Amino acid sequence: MLSDKNAVITGGTRGIGKAIALKFAENGADVAIMATSESDAARQTLAQLKSLGSDARLYVCDVRNPEEVSRMSEMILADYGRIDILVNNAGITRDNILPALKDSDIDDVIDVNLKGCMYVTRAFIRSFVKHRCGNIINISSVVGLMGNKGQANYAASKAGIIGFTKTVAREYGKRNIRCNAIAPGYIATEMTAALDEEMTRAIAESLPLGVLGEPEDVAELVLFLAGNASRYITGEVIKVDGGMYV
Repeated sequence: MLSDKNAVITGGTRGIGKAIALKFAENGADVAIMATSESDAARQTLAQLKSLGSDARLYVCDVRNPEEVSRMSEMILADYGRIDILVNNAGITRDNILPALKDSDIDDVIDVNLKGCMYVTRAFIRSFVKHRCGNIINISSVVGLMGNKGQANYAASKAGIIGFTKTVAREYGKRNIRCNAIAPGYIATEMTAALDEEMTRAIAESLPLGVLGEPEDVAELVLFLAGNASRYITGEVIKVDGGMYV
């Protein structure tokens, strides 16, 4: 499905990002992962991708730093020749009620989640324009659509991604560049693993489908958006939330 395609995934070493990377590799794509460090998790993910036949490589990059993003994107383009798919997945949380949020809690979440998405997209957009082809998939959140108590900074960053996605879709559609966003709900990752068992059970019971999602549920939608079957879809925000926000 993605044979001869080169993809970049930010935050691709664990959770949803790792599931996307593996799904891409299983379907024939070569995958470049941008991560904050060469951790054990990153090395393990890289090994798994290579075992699937992908020309997978790891690039250590802090997406909050525009100069670093620019250097890494140039390196990736030099190594792969061209990039066909960009998945902006890197994200963090710093949850608290608004009066208790420190300046750093606001800055860190906006810098990684929103500005990082913008910096990375900006770094690759000229290459997409040059080749008159490109596919950008941004990982937002259902919280960016509906808000959530204790997540003012996170919700604002994810809502910003939605506005950014629609703007890029409008600006570059005529250049054969598509840009869509996915809004996951409660997905079983390290972020949700921090919740206690009682809270996890209560969340699941509140959902129409009655269970938390898995990273693979998001990865399947990303795969669809990355392929030709979605060629006439752009500027959309698609929820993967088990009915959380109906």
